[in-house]
Amino acid sequence: MMVSEQEIQDLKNFIVLLNSKLDSAVIVEGKRDSEALKKLGFSGRVLEFHKFRGLRKFVDLVSEYNSLIILLDRDRKGRYLTTKIVKQLERRVKIDLSFKRKLVSITKGKVRFIEELGCYKSFL
Repeated sequence: MMVSEQEIQDLKNFIVLLNSKLDSAVIVEGKRDSEALKKLGFSGRVLEFHKFRGLRKFVDLVSEYNSLIILLDRDRKGRYLTTKIVKQLERRVKIDLSFKRKLVSITKGKVRFIEELGCYKSFL
């Protein structure tokens, strides 16, 4: 994969900004997504959607957080889950989708799955 210096710097800044959101939890789909973020230096709270075994349990347990940053994959399933989560939690919790948009912008759409961020580890 071709990676520019600007892309590497923007990704570093992305992780720094993500780490600065101390009152937020980051939502990813699964374990590999979580591991990819940690490889890049993310040290905050990550919640894996699939560990909750269903949307209802997920919604009940994450509603205690003040803010959620949703970083689900950009495939059909990820978009579907993002829509469902936003509809269920929009009146209970502040939901931040800006990081997902920033990631698309930084990687110029090359990364569709969060677990693919692990390939940037060698550049950082």
